[in-house]
Amino acid sequence: MTDRPRIYLDHAATGWPKSPAVAQAMTHVIDNVGAAAGRGVYDSAIESTRIVNKLRGQLANLIGAESSDCITLHCSGTAALNAGLLGLVRPGDHVVTTASEHNSVLRPLDHLRTTAGVQLDIVPPASDARHDAASILDRVRPDTAAVVVTGASNVTGIAMPIAEIAASLTDHPAMLIVDAAQTFGWLPIDVRVGIDVLAAPGHKAAGGPLGTGFLYVAPALHQAIRPTIFGGTGSSSESVEMPTAMPDKLESGNLNVPAIAGWSAGLPNTDHINRRLTLAGELSEKLHNALERSGCHKTPIGDLPIVSFWSDDLDAAEIAILLSTEFGIEVRSGHHCAARIVQTLGGPPSGVARASAGPETTDAEIAALSQAITEILAPPP
Repeated sequence: MTDRPRIYLDHAATGWPKSPAVAQAMTHVIDNVGAAAGRGVYDSAIESTRIVNKLRGQLANLIGAESSDCITLHCSGTAALNAGLLGLVRPGDHVVTTASEHNSVLRPLDHLRTTAGVQLDIVPPASDARHDAASILDRVRPDTAAVVVTGASNVTGIAMPIAEIAASLTDHPAMLIVDAAQTFGWLPIDVRVGIDVLAAPGHKAAGGPLGTGFLYVAPALHQAIRPTIFGGTGSSSESVEMPTAMPDKLESGNLNVPAIAGWSAGLPNTDHINRRLTLAGELSEKLHNALERSGCHKTPIGDLPIVSFWSDDLDAAEIAILLSTEFGIEVRSGHHCAARIVQTLGGPPSGVARASAGPETTDAEIAALSQAITEILAPPP
């Protein structure tokens, strides 16, 4: 084991460290509140409900949602995406998506393809790993029900042309569904450009703990979306039928109030996110420059500080293990739940290594990554 300082470069998986305010808020709820939200009229239950409503309002404000009722809270971005996709895509629908998607999108869609006859068009990226709006929109048919795209690839950090796609779908009935797992907290997002459904976890750049996520659903779809989890909501309890109003219809079971309180405390505000827009580009360039002299293959420069790389001589898992054990540098290896884009980029069957920076990543940490990979892949004679 190395005695060098820990260098964490896996922010695309989950952000670390969290703001001290996150743990403080969570501890306060556990130690001093304790009650379930929406299920009592006593003071601590009212306080829990207030905490939930506060985060719902914060999220609505950050993305330009019409009201906080458009925001439902979930245990992860994956759970939020499942609620949106399984709740809105109907049997036999035609759906357009891309090869850059995470399995949080591709697996629910494949499930719908095999069980509900959904017709699925998966658009490959260009040779530079980018998707232009035209290549996606070319697959849209008059009867297309949904276009489902990631905000940015978790393998390359390359952002999708969301606004351009949204503008082209203005007069088309297809829903635009966006997986903002990588972009939410890094880049400004405004659903008013024409995003109908948007999902994101809370634990990446959004500053919250694991076990958090949200789904935005445009008001026009509130009646159409169907619940995929059934049970108690604290409302309409006299009926065995699920509530029909948002957000209750998608929030069966008790919400994780301590985690919600932590996310509320750690959630970046609009000013922070606007500053991160520039920082993301700067960190992305520095990560790519850090790999220039290492002799490895790497993904094209993206909009977020994510770079995947691989060697002809060493397996990605071996690179990640050596970085950790010899240098104290933590990166991820494998297919990153996005095997299609790894294959498209020419990555080896065993996958690629990925370094991803966070808002607090320093130049010294990136320089240490550069030196370590150079020593691993291009040792001196």
